[in-house]
Amino acid sequence: VQLQASGGGLVQAGGSLRLSCAASGRTFKNDVMGWFRRTPGKEREFVAAISRSGGSLRYLGSVKDRFTISRDNAKNTVYLQMNNLKPEDTAVYYCAASWDLVVHHGTGILPASDFDSWGQGTQVTVSS
Repeated sequence: VQLQASGGGLVQAGGSLRLSCAASGRTFKNDVMGWFRRTPGKEREFVAAISRSGGSLRYLGSVKDRFTISRDNAKNTVYLQMNNLKPEDTAVYYCAASWDLVVHHGTGILPASDFDSWGQGTQVTVSS
């Protein structure tokens, strides 16, 4: 599957951004979708994931009350709405897809190894 992320940019602390990830090449509704982020010198970090139907959402604890993941299966697109952004949210954000993962609702990380396809990343920079 090919994944194309967009929507990153520069925003002041407290601001908002919405990331989008368009998928092609595989039946989108059959994939679990996720967002990860990476800062220089650190491992890729799980941010959020959404089940195939959109009924189960899973978040990194530190973003749970600020970020919202959603999907539009008719548009083959997954979104990440990010509100009340903080400087520590600065990273390259990646979308990812998994054909065989099951997402349980709640908080807690999912390993990157659970996802088989990755987009190219979009930079989010939050200034203080």
